[in-house]
Amino acid sequence: MANIWIIGASSGIGAALAVALAAEGHSVVISARRTDLLSEVSGQSPRPGAIVPLPLDVRDRSTLESAATQVFTRFGRLDYCFLNAGKYELSRAGMDPTVYAEVTRVNYLGVVECLAVVIPRLIQQGSGQVLVTASVAGYRGLPQAGAYGPTKAALISLCETLAVELKPRGVTVRVINPGFIRTPMTAKNRFYMPFLIGAEDAAQRILRALPSKRFEIAFPWQMIFIMKIMRMLPNRLYLWMMAKIAPTPSAFDQSGSV
Repeated sequence: MANIWIIGASSGIGAALAVALAAEGHSVVISARRTDLLSEVSGQSPRPGAIVPLPLDVRDRSTLESAATQVFTRFGRLDYCFLNAGKYELSRAGMDPTVYAEVTRVNYLGVVECLAVVIPRLIQQGSGQVLVTASVAGYRGLPQAGAYGPTKAALISLCETLAVELKPRGVTVRVINPGFIRTPMTAKNRFYMPFLIGAEDAAQRILRALPSKRFEIAFPWQMIFIMKIMRMLPNRLYLWMMAKIAPTPSAFDQSGSV
């Protein structure tokens, strides 16, 4: 059985993944800012003590260092670390630098902060996997995703870089690219979300993909197929298509966040 740390596990995919992993007999530590929500998730554990809550803020290096010390002391060695913390804001053409900065601080720099405390410890033990949750929104620029999408594109690029650099050190880096998942975050959306699936379904797809060790875990396949075709289109054609299907600003609230 594996020792697992999930950062960003108070709701959505992270929470569902924690419960699913614990049900398979693994030992799981879950982290996020909201202590009350972490307690709710740990209360769903199929076995006493299988899911242990450990609050932290990915924007605070000191809490991350303290949490990492506790996790590695508790387990002795860590097999999987899921970096799943995220923030979502719908963005319009009028750019608010404060919103962009906060989304970047959580989605990208927050992951970098986590990697900074986890990677050296995994290198020291000579093994372990880090799985970073990005998004299909990182494949190409999407309407209303000006604040969110670039952070996910940055994560995909970062994972590609680290996968190469860390492989000789015994550490595996992988990226998870979900499509639309039914979570508190996507509940803020006021537009049609194709191929929407539940968080529990997403967790099971990740679980089934873990043994493969392939770099990218992406789902659902229908959404992935469409987005990867879009990624190969010439810019002129892609931008023309986006202009045709982009919702009008009136279809949205000002923002959605978790």
